[in-house]
Amino acid sequence: MAELKTKKTETSVEDFLAGITPEKKRKDAIAISDLMKKVTKSEPKMWGTSIVGFGNHHYKYESGREGDWFLVGFSPRKANLTLYIMPGFSNYDALLAKLGKYKTGKSCLYIHTLDDIDVPTLRELIKSSVAEMKKRKA
Repeated sequence: MAELKTKKTETSVEDFLAGITPEKKRKDAIAISDLMKKVTKSEPKMWGTSIVGFGNHHYKYESGREGDWFLVGFSPRKANLTLYIMPGFSNYDALLAKLGKYKTGKSCLYIHTLDDIDVPTLRELIKSSVAEMKKRKA
């Protein structure tokens, strides 16, 4: 079975965030980090070279594959700020309707800038997704 390539590291989150350019993306990333830290009550950790994750979740699939991942996280990618909402979005239609301008993938929320979204709604989305992940058992 292939081993997961993206793992928690000891790299400094502060240094990573300080190196983000342009300045607007850095400020948004710091604000998202602060928001996720408050919601999860967890310190941020680097996962791989460019993902900031909060909390821990041990998973195990029916196939027998298992591992550890974060409860919620984000990455300041070149095109967008990518937020990882691990349970996906099928239960969050009401929140998404109020969120603003975004796109989604399976468990990824893509936003261009925090100015495009309603931050209190984002907070509720993160809070709900973390609660959902904590209910799930490995």
